Amino acid sequence: MPFNFLKNKNRLPLAWRIAITAVVWLIVISALHWWLNYDHGKRRIVKMGYMPVITNLAAPILDHATANGDGIRFSSIKFASFAEMAEALRNNKIQVAFMIAPLSIVLRQQGEDVKIIYIGNRHESTLVVRKDLNVNKISDLAGRTVAIPMRYSGHNISIMQLMEKNSLVGKIRVVEMNPPDMASALTAGSLDAYYVGEPFAAQTLKSGDAKVLRYVEDVWPNFICNLALVRSDFIENNHEIVKMLVQSAARSGIWAKENCKEAAGIASRFWNQPVELVEFALKTPENRIAYDQFVPREKEIQHLADLMVRFNLLKSNDISGLIDDRFAKAANLRGVTDLGSILQPPRIDSEYNLAKWAKQEAEEL
Repeated sequence: MPFNFLKNKNRLPLAWRIAITAVVWLIVISALHWWLNYDHGKRRIVKMGYMPVITNLAAPILDHATANGDGIRFSSIKFASFAEMAEALRNNKIQVAFMIAPLSIVLRQQGEDVKIIYIGNRHESTLVVRKDLNVNKISDLAGRTVAIPMRYSGHNISIMQLMEKNSLVGKIRVVEMNPPDMASALTAGSLDAYYVGEPFAAQTLKSGDAKVLRYVEDVWPNFICNLALVRSDFIENNHEIVKMLVQSAARSGIWAKENCKEAAGIASRFWNQPVELVEFALKTPENRIAYDQFVPREKEIQHLADLMVRFNLLKSNDISGLIDDRFAKAANLRGVTDLGSILQPPRIDSEYNLAKWAKQEAEEL
């Protein structure tokens, strides 16, 4: 009589039942991994977490550029908060986090083996104030409420520097607020000012509810808003993918600078924002955004960590092992023509680029 597994399953030795269960579980997990990380054409999917700000413009552009065809698919996932994004990176639900800079230092010091591989577009943050208030200088913010994206943000550190410089420590109420909520809060009168990456400041500037108090570059030249963070094991296991990611992100900025209207159109669809607003943020004032300063530099991140300690955001300024600049330094920016060219660059001239960065760094010392 043939063996009836269903009727005799309890007669199987315990070791066999455990082994069968383990095999079935392995098959299920493998299938789930395949389903989540490959599309129906068996393309490799790399998930990128981001917030919808101009410093992270590479995320929607890379998503759009790899949506069809063969090869790597860079899939962008929009988050409502940086804290949520950090947890997704911790748990490997995303492979890349376009994350606010100070939070990357916090994660590293919490024991996460992460690396900064790319700096997002710079000079895209603005401190705006309600237009109906008589606020024309920083000292006029005394007694007012100012929103920043989160405690661990460059905007918070910047406002603390401004308060210290202008003898306003303890005189301005600083609150944390998710960037998408800032414009409506200011318009409703529950905020007096907010300091954030674009296009969130542009929302109230364009509507006429706010005016610019300070552009970030006027108070902190080369300010780093967001950067790309990955886990070390992702680099070790996917070296060529990381190389492609960083080079394509860098090249996307070069393309966006020359194709502002098209870049705004792509971003607006991903961000669910009017294209006119995104284009306004990209072009106001003209040539404001810095697209070519994407190489992570230890001295900049160290300066950020030093300030975090100074303002009691961290106990240690240790950034050991946090920065991996080799991919950004080797990126080739030549031959960027159309959108497709950001993914199909000429041969990477690593020696040329590395020598260029070494010379530039030597001149700055």
